[in-house]
Amino acid sequence: MKKIIFYTLITICTLTNSFSQDMITKKTGEDISGKILEVTSSEIKYKKADNLDGPIFTISKSEVLIIRYKNGTKDVFSVTTPDEQKNDNDMFSKGKADAKSFYRGQNSGAAWTAVTTILTSPLIGVLPAALCASADPNDDNLKYPNPSLMKNSDYNKAYVDEAHKIKNKKVWKTFGITSGVWLVLVLIL
Repeated sequence: MKKIIFYTLITICTLTNSFSQDMITKKTGEDISGKILEVTSSEIKYKKADNLDGPIFTISKSEVLIIRYKNGTKDVFSVTTPDEQKNDNDMFSKGKADAKSFYRGQNSGAAWTAVTTILTSPLIGVLPAALCASADPNDDNLKYPNPSLMKNSDYNKAYVDEAHKIKNKKVWKTFGITSGVWLVLVLIL
């Protein structure tokens, strides 16, 4: 009888342990059951409970309110206060403004677009223009004023996005001008 009780208790403990999972509660109230693999400064990597051998999912730490681990411990992430939200918006605005001030679009591909368009035709010149305009600016070409600001994700995203817009405008403006020059040259010759 003691063996039956002993084996029953071991089975219950094993099943309870195998079914207990980490729980992520998002700020929206949604719960995600799974196995936490890694918590970094900006994101959380996990596997879903119903497929522990499946893919690794990533969620932004800013979306998470609390993580309850199966061992009973928990990590609570602060709710963004209006002041912190305002600071994030300020960094986003500062990133856009700094990009307008410091990024000039050097090495943007506009020169290759111009040369290709004038030497061949606007039909062929549109290819380097499209390729150059779709590529993000190189880190070396960003010319940001303060490397420590680029560590802030809001500032970094705003700066790079605004630099990309500036690059696009420069490339397509160059394409338009050189297409006009090509047309004039064709008409003259």
